[in-house]
Amino acid sequence: MSRKNLLSGLMGPTDPQAPSPAPAPGPSVSGLDPDRPRFARGAIGAISRSVADLQARALVEIDPALIDAGGVQDRLESDDAEDAALRASIAEYGQQVPVLVRPHPSAEGRYQIVYGRRRVLALRDLGRPVKALVRALDDRDLLIAQGQENTARRDLSFIEKASFARQMLAAGYDRKIIGDTLSMDKTLISRLLSVAERVAPEVVEAIGAAPSVGRDRWLALADAIEAGDHAASDVVAMVNLSGGATSDARFEAALAYAKGPKPARNRPAPQRIDSVNGMPLAEAERRGGRLTLRFEKRLDRGFEDWLLTELPALHRKWSEGA
Repeated sequence: MSRKNLLSGLMGPTDPQAPSPAPAPGPSVSGLDPDRPRFARGAIGAISRSVADLQARALVEIDPALIDAGGVQDRLESDDAEDAALRASIAEYGQQVPVLVRPHPSAEGRYQIVYGRRRVLALRDLGRPVKALVRALDDRDLLIAQGQENTARRDLSFIEKASFARQMLAAGYDRKIIGDTLSMDKTLISRLLSVAERVAPEVVEAIGAAPSVGRDRWLALADAIEAGDHAASDVVAMVNLSGGATSDARFEAALAYAKGPKPARNRPAPQRIDSVNGMPLAEAERRGGRLTLRFEKRLDRGFEDWLLTELPALHRKWSEGA
């Protein structure tokens, strides 16, 4: 057999109508997946594996209308300006970085996005096909790939990571898998979940990514919501009414509402001190354990200096009489 015919046979049967040979009867090898393709040994096996690797690395062009969402929601909001800039860049220079998809597990001929959602949406708007790598991933591997891509970018906010972890936990994954997906240890995952489990998802979605807000302030919001016994729907309504232009501003509105108005302090009015002839001399005000004297501008010149000089003697006189 010529080398050309040998390679042709590895890519598939030469006659598309010819039936595939039935597997030989016999017990399966323990520990191997019976559905997993097996390569022959030696040179033929090496070539077969090389062809399979090349197929896995090959780029394909896919109609963006055939690509559906996959995994869990990692972004809480989109930036119109950034999306427009990405769309303009792809329009001018083309798609430089491929996306990763997997065959849809329940819809033949369709795909699910693993990462690269913004590129897919930009290409859909431009009416161009998507350059993609196709991987046969199960749900667990999809989430791990998605999480590793997010970690590599390092631009997810604290609450976006917390939301990602909460969705994985709700899907039945244990904390070790969640930690592997986000490249975090169990302590950090617990911190994420401590917020995600106390702030309702609808509140998080109404606020958005809040990139400037870290764990401590999200915990402060959770404490304030619980202390005030606020319903999630009420917090969402107040966030929407605030009209915050950014997610950071919407977080501040939520926190201000949850904490409630600051109680007014009943501070005593400043005490007026008159001179011997009944003219206003000074005002005395007590605040925070301090006494402040404010003298009138028209006070006789030199009195302040005299008072400062006499204070030690006045204090000694007061001490002796106490």
